[in-house]
Amino acid sequence: MGDTRKDILFRVYIVFAFICLFGGAIIFKVWHLQNVEGDHWRAMADSVTTKMMNIEPARGNIYATDLSPLATSVPVYDLRVDMLSDAITNEVFNSKVDSLSQALAGLFRDKPASEYKRMLREARRDGERYYLLKRDVSHSDLQKVKKFPIFKMGRYKGGLIADQKNKRIKTNDMLAARTIGYIKEGVEPVGIEGAFDKYLKGREGFRMMQRISGNVWKPLYHENEVEPEEGKDVVTTIDLNLQDVAHHSLETQLMKHNADKGCAILMEVQTGSVLAITNLKRGNDGVYREEFNFGMGESTEPGSTFKLASIMALLEDGYVDLDDTIDTQGGAIRYANRVMKDSHEGGYGKTSMQHVFEVSSNVGISKVVNKYYSKNPQAFIDRVRGFGLGMKLDLQIPGEGRPFLKNTDDKYWSKVSLPYISIGYECSFTPLQVLTFYNAVANNGRMMRPRFVKEIRYHGQVVQEFKPVILKDSIASPATISKARQVLEGVVERGTATNLKHAQYKIAGKTGTAQIANANEGYKVGKVRHQASFVGYFPADNPRYSCIVVVYAPNNNVYYAASVAGPIFKEIADKVYASNPELHKELKLEEDVEHNLPIVKAGHFKQTEKVLTALSIPAKLPASRDNWIASKSNSETLDFAGMKFRHDQVPNVLGMGLRDAIYILESRGLQVRIVGRGQVTRQSINAGSKVEKGQEIVIQLG
Repeated sequence: MGDTRKDILFRVYIVFAFICLFGGAIIFKVWHLQNVEGDHWRAMADSVTTKMMNIEPARGNIYATDLSPLATSVPVYDLRVDMLSDAITNEVFNSKVDSLSQALAGLFRDKPASEYKRMLREARRDGERYYLLKRDVSHSDLQKVKKFPIFKMGRYKGGLIADQKNKRIKTNDMLAARTIGYIKEGVEPVGIEGAFDKYLKGREGFRMMQRISGNVWKPLYHENEVEPEEGKDVVTTIDLNLQDVAHHSLETQLMKHNADKGCAILMEVQTGSVLAITNLKRGNDGVYREEFNFGMGESTEPGSTFKLASIMALLEDGYVDLDDTIDTQGGAIRYANRVMKDSHEGGYGKTSMQHVFEVSSNVGISKVVNKYYSKNPQAFIDRVRGFGLGMKLDLQIPGEGRPFLKNTDDKYWSKVSLPYISIGYECSFTPLQVLTFYNAVANNGRMMRPRFVKEIRYHGQVVQEFKPVILKDSIASPATISKARQVLEGVVERGTATNLKHAQYKIAGKTGTAQIANANEGYKVGKVRHQASFVGYFPADNPRYSCIVVVYAPNNNVYYAASVAGPIFKEIADKVYASNPELHKELKLEEDVEHNLPIVKAGHFKQTEKVLTALSIPAKLPASRDNWIASKSNSETLDFAGMKFRHDQVPNVLGMGLRDAIYILESRGLQVRIVGRGQVTRQSINAGSKVEKGQEIVIQLG
């Protein structure tokens, strides 16, 4: 019995000793972790729960040539709250939560104040240190939120945390959208956004962030924080007014002709600066949008616009002159197994080389080219390449289409290749490449690289300039250039584009109506579609601007270039001419000009009467004293007549000033879009049409 008690006591001592030893080991380990290994483990804990994270910089803006914004980054904010901020005591929170909820509900109008109060109470109850209150808040709304109860205690005390993001927007919707371009993760960069990203993107900053519950990262205000450096601004050559005219002129004609797509490009002759470029394609919903930059990215057979290169080759090599006579052979000619025809039934008989070009005779051009180059066709190809056709332009923005001008050693060269290349088939170029060639002719032979961006700015100061670049100092002899310009003027004066003649200035250019082969059945009759184009420059006697318009696959049985592409060219040219007084010829004043009376805009009776009285201009005002009057001048006095408008009909505002026209139109519920400056010269909805509330009406000023 005694031995048993001793055994039990012994075992108790052993257990007690073991417990003491184990406890001592634990105490030692804790002491060792705290005092010996503490720095190591604390550093590891910090590395897991905190880290430096990038801060996105504000992206630079893209501007039009007059510094109107084309693309900009708008800051938006995610608002979060540290509900356990030391300054937000229970007393402060409970006394201010009602007024804060009311303020939030009143500003954002997305939920009632009671819902905001419930959310804030739950977030505080749950100890949220980085509670998401609202996403995508504008900068102006953020400034208002900072003045709300609790939050107005300050950046740290009020618990408000504003996480900035940058939202990229195009300020003019679709205008030049593909040329402006975009940057998207996982997608090849497009346009100016992509090409000039190194300037626009700026430099990232760094901020210490702490991971809290829910795997959410909260910013810590740390002495090592590095502010981001905002991006530089890119100033383009785009003229926003001309871009607007080009866009809407193209869109109107595409809709009129039910076309698949189209493009228009306007260039400054001496510098190569692209002032406007628009590309529109019809979607499945029938709406035209900028989806691809056809103007610079898609090569197609140019058709008759290539004939300028053909006649220039003949002139440069001395084979023909413009008054040489050519027999167009009844409008048809056979090359091997193919028959080429003129669009004019029966041809043009025997006529001059100048007239052959003006009427765009396929037979005449191909016959002469084949006559002089059939024994050495590569000489013709080399001569055309010497004009700059067939080479890439090395543009400032990516995506240029590959030009194609077949050599005689090409495996697809055939007996019909030379004559068909001479009229713009079996070769392909982008519209911009064709325009660059014509621009060189307008520029006395000097070929300029198309320029989209002219400078980089930082905080308003120019830090880098992109000057005009000469690709070829002279593409041909002065004599050839002079004759090329002569035949291009003839196209508008007497040839296929007489509908483009303008009384105030001369246009020179060339029409092009090309067949588009069907992908599966080639040029089979009934399967062929067309491409209508016009390319040229103005004023013809002192070229300042060049332009190309291409309309792909017009329908509605109208496909000739003069009817489809020509009107777009003319509308753009008219706008440029109207907005550039230096292009206008000086008016010759008659000796008795002081006796002539001014033409007064249509306008409000009382305002017109006041101006006439102040200027002592004799006028005959209507006795009825209608609110609106219109005038006409004669030799002695101004006669006025009253203008009456029905409220349910679209009024006639032609001849009015902008302010009066807007007042009258908007008073009838119409949405007014303005193009140009001056007085109203055209309105998109005919006067007398029934008013539809909210309908858009475009008024052209000039």
